[in-house]
Amino acid sequence: MSDFANKITGRIPLKEPSWLKEFKSFIMRGNVIDLAVGVVIGAAFTAIVTSVVEDLLNPIVGILMGGIDFSNLFVVLFGERRASLEATRQGGASVLAIGSFLNAVIKFVIVGFAVFWLVKLLSKMQASQAVEKAIAKPGPTASETLLAEIRDELKAQRGAGAPPAV
Repeated sequence: MSDFANKITGRIPLKEPSWLKEFKSFIMRGNVIDLAVGVVIGAAFTAIVTSVVEDLLNPIVGILMGGIDFSNLFVVLFGERRASLEATRQGGASVLAIGSFLNAVIKFVIVGFAVFWLVKLLSKMQASQAVEKAIAKPGPTASETLLAEIRDELKAQRGAGAPPAV
């Protein structure tokens, strides 16, 4: 609406704040979409790592530790100890969930290791792409070739008609 129309109707023109424009351009960039995809894939990867730790590694570690249920390893600080960590917590006891903490550490190490190799692989791919770009420099364009020929022809003409150097 024009300023005149706003004065007649009594409307106050509202200007979009600059931060809102910046936010819109930020949210529409590809990086934000990539980040969202990464979060979704990360959540799925975390579920796989959780299964590996709890369903594959914990039983093996439990056998090596003499049959201890590794995920159910806890110390009661105050209250009554029951058959499982969950039952002890439901009974109102304060516990140190050592097994849960160790599970979290193992999961962190596995995810960190996977991310390390992923970043290393991506860095290697980017470096090889940079080398390929450096090697595969395109030749001169048709107009560049024509200009070079004209330059060479002008040099030849100047050289033929010029007096001999003393």
